[in-house]
Amino acid sequence: MTLNCVVVDDSAIQRLSIVKLVENHPSLNLIAEYSSALETKNGLNTHQVDLIFLDIEMPVLNGFELLDVLNKKPQIIFVTGKTEYAFKAFNYDATDYLHKPITKERFNTSVEKALEQHKLTLDFHEEEGEHIFVKSNLKKRKVILRILNGLKHLVIM
Repeated sequence: MTLNCVVVDDSAIQRLSIVKLVENHPSLNLIAEYSSALETKNGLNTHQVDLIFLDIEMPVLNGFELLDVLNKKPQIIFVTGKTEYAFKAFNYDATDYLHKPITKERFNTSVEKALEQHKLTLDFHEEEGEHIFVKSNLKKRKVILRILNGLKHLVIM
């Protein structure tokens, strides 16, 4: 599974470091990078984006204000040098909150969260039908139940 993502940061150096992490991750596809929230708002109208790596403090329109004006909100991983916005970030259903400077290990952990959340969203929209949830290795897994015609037993596939 691959997530289409964009990077939004007004600092060229910070944006470049995040872009490098994105480009070196096998499950991420960089669609675009933006230096402002306004530029991002316009760009998101032309691209299908699953994930935004978003700085908060930017001129004119900050990261939170950008999210307030978006119609369709992809997953958000906030990337900022300030810890003081962490609680507010989760009011925006943030997938994660990365504090600069970002280590590769912490970045990868954050991306894994995003991938898992994306997978759950896809599973939710999967074909409706009878199903059960089974706990396996401390994870909840959805098992679709299908009944084959002519059999009196339930076959779990």
